Amino acid sequence: MSGTMNDTMPPSLLERRGAQRQLEGQITGCAIARDSQQVAFATGEGDVMVASRADWGRSDAWDVQTVHDGAVLSIAPDAAPTGFLTGGDDNSLRRIAADGSVSELAKGRRWIEHITTWANDKGGVIAFASGKQVELRDAQGRDTLKVLEHPSTVSGIVFDAKGKRIAASHYNGASMWFVQAKVDTPRQLEWKGSHIGIAIHPAGEALVTSMQESELHGWRLSDGHNMRMSGYPSKVQSMAFTRNGKWLVTSGADTIVMWPFFGGGPMGKPPMEAGGIPGVMCTRVACHPVHDIVAAGFADGAVLMVDTNAQRLLPVSMAGEGAVTALAFSPDGCALAFGTEDGRAAVIDLSAK
Repeated sequence: MSGTMNDTMPPSLLERRGAQRQLEGQITGCAIARDSQQVAFATGEGDVMVASRADWGRSDAWDVQTVHDGAVLSIAPDAAPTGFLTGGDDNSLRRIAADGSVSELAKGRRWIEHITTWANDKGGVIAFASGKQVELRDAQGRDTLKVLEHPSTVSGIVFDAKGKRIAASHYNGASMWFVQAKVDTPRQLEWKGSHIGIAIHPAGEALVTSMQESELHGWRLSDGHNMRMSGYPSKVQSMAFTRNGKWLVTSGADTIVMWPFFGGGPMGKPPMEAGGIPGVMCTRVACHPVHDIVAAGFADGAVLMVDTNAQRLLPVSMAGEGAVTALAFSPDGCALAFGTEDGRAAVIDLSAK
């Protein structure tokens, strides 16, 4: 697949179906509530901006408030259908309810750098990482279920699709834990070096980490077989599996890199390059929850969407001032949100009109 952005492209999706607003400070993350009704953007200045679905086209109606005393380091949808969780360099974990009210769930001694949640109809789990520890709490966020100790600072956390296991990346590899285990003994997945991010296959077949050395390392979970994916010109800051686990999509090059996780891949198989911007690094990727569509943000602020089946490239946003630092699809697939290094936040309405 090939494709590049150029001057002959039609008006972008942001121009036709979206709205944007400028904030103070870098957008450090964006998240969309589980019911797909609100988008939240976090900033390096401690602010969080929430855009409700009825106002996606009116950025002047988006609500901004200061949530942390310092940078917001992490943001995730709450385990409940509505609301968000945020972690900051003020060592606090906070909840933003759908009505905008803010409450503190935890206050520790270290920055809360990573948050992830899992939920189904019967309940949910909240996980957050601070230093070497990952703390699991019930869906209400008040009761601690367990605290998991790691050999070094945790650099990423992820639940598997069923919420049965949680995995954390750290120096020299990753650790996998059973959420409901009575005795907590991790499965250690070892590979020397600094592992800086983590993803797990939707069917639980593989776990992949990004590394400081501008490559990926994976483990086949059935037998622990090692998988190495290299050749990147820069560090992989973002990766995501497509909805069916067929591809692992990553940043780290001036194209959207897609590794095949089928037919015996990725070992011994080259990645597919799904369009890009020559000479401009891809910085963030996201995969659509319903269709075979990938979104990618770039170092010049541009955002693309690619239909991986039809091999069609769609410009979402043209280049701006700062690199794309946050990118997310809504759970229902009807919205795409992104934020940039220079504080630009945008929501694109993808629903049928």
